Amino acid sequence: MRRIIFSFLAFVLTISPVFADPDLLQDLCVADLNSTVKLNGFACKAAAAVNETDFFFAGLANPGSTNNTMGSLVTGANVEKIPGLNTLGVSMSRIDYAPGGLNPPHTHPRATEMVFVLDGSLDVGFITTTNKLISQTISKGDIFVFPRGLVHFQKNNGKVPAAVIAAFNSQLPGTQSIGATLFASTPSVPDAVLAKAFQVGTKEIEKIKSRLTPKK
Repeated sequence: MRRIIFSFLAFVLTISPVFADPDLLQDLCVADLNSTVKLNGFACKAAAAVNETDFFFAGLANPGSTNNTMGSLVTGANVEKIPGLNTLGVSMSRIDYAPGGLNPPHTHPRATEMVFVLDGSLDVGFITTTNKLISQTISKGDIFVFPRGLVHFQKNNGKVPAAVIAAFNSQLPGTQSIGATLFASTPSVPDAVLAKAFQVGTKEIEKIKSRLTPKK
């Protein structure tokens, strides 16, 4: 019997790093955004310092300014804005689009995204790893899902402004805009690499970089 118990305990200890408790082990873990401790997430703020402001954000109530090159604006409501989201695995954002506005092709490496249309209509889509475009026109009240990590976009082809609320299954989904990632990184991707990848000359690459590099 002792040998059986010992074997069972040895088995549990062996698999415990793999099957660690996935659920929260406390009521909350409000992010201490000023902590110097580096974690996969954020360290917990002292319980005595937690208050209602850690769970509140009013930033999605009103439309954001779309007076920019793309004609769109993303307003995030993630753990950096709502510290109480730390360890909860959810966040939201509001995206506003001027007529003709575009949320350019991008990915969220850490989350699936679901959008709910507040106003207007949008042409949306994502591209699978087999290079298939899945697209749809969505209007007020509609929902569309973008799977985690896949390149996707939204375009307002209407004559009036549009807006969506987006939900994510991550407290900090991350965003990689394809154009900015390839043509405006620091340090920059070599022109020769991009020229060969896109089968164009280096002058065309330099022109694109000049347009996408943030102005100082």
